[in-house]
Amino acid sequence: MGSKIIPIGADHAGFQLKEILKKHLITKGYDVKDFGCYSEESIDYPDFAHPVAEIVEQNKGMLGILICGSGNGISMSANKHQGIRSALCWKKEVAELARLHNDANILTLPARFISEDEAIEMVDAFFSTAFEGGRHQKRVDKISCN
Repeated sequence: MGSKIIPIGADHAGFQLKEILKKHLITKGYDVKDFGCYSEESIDYPDFAHPVAEIVEQNKGMLGILICGSGNGISMSANKHQGIRSALCWKKEVAELARLHNDANILTLPARFISEDEAIEMVDAFFSTAFEGGRHQKRVDKISCN
C-alpha cells in the first residue's frame, strides 16, 4: 500500500483502539503519525482532533483517523475545519459510503460501541475506497459554507 502517511488521534476512551489500529496500519505499509493521546488519562478530545484535522486540511488527498468514546465530540471538532469532512462510522458499509459518496477525509470511530475487528474492517474499507465523484461532487461542493 505504499508509504502514505496516516495521521491518527484519539481521546482517552479511544487510546487502546488507536494503538491497535496503528499496528494494523503499519503492517499494511503505512507510516502512521500519532497525534495522541498517549495514555488512558482523561483529556479533552478537541486537543487531538484539531492537529489531525489541520494536517489533513493542509495536505490534499491525505486521509486521517480520529477516535473517541462515541465518536461525536472528536468528529464535531474536526468538522469545524473548512476542508474537513469527518465521517462518524460504525460499520464497514458506512465507511465505504463515506468515501464513495461524501469524499470523507477523516474516518471517525466510536471506540465504546465497536469491536476491534469492526474497526479494522472500517479502516481497510475507508482507505481502499475512492471517491466516486460525478453527481456526488456537486453535493460535496455544497458542504462548505464559503
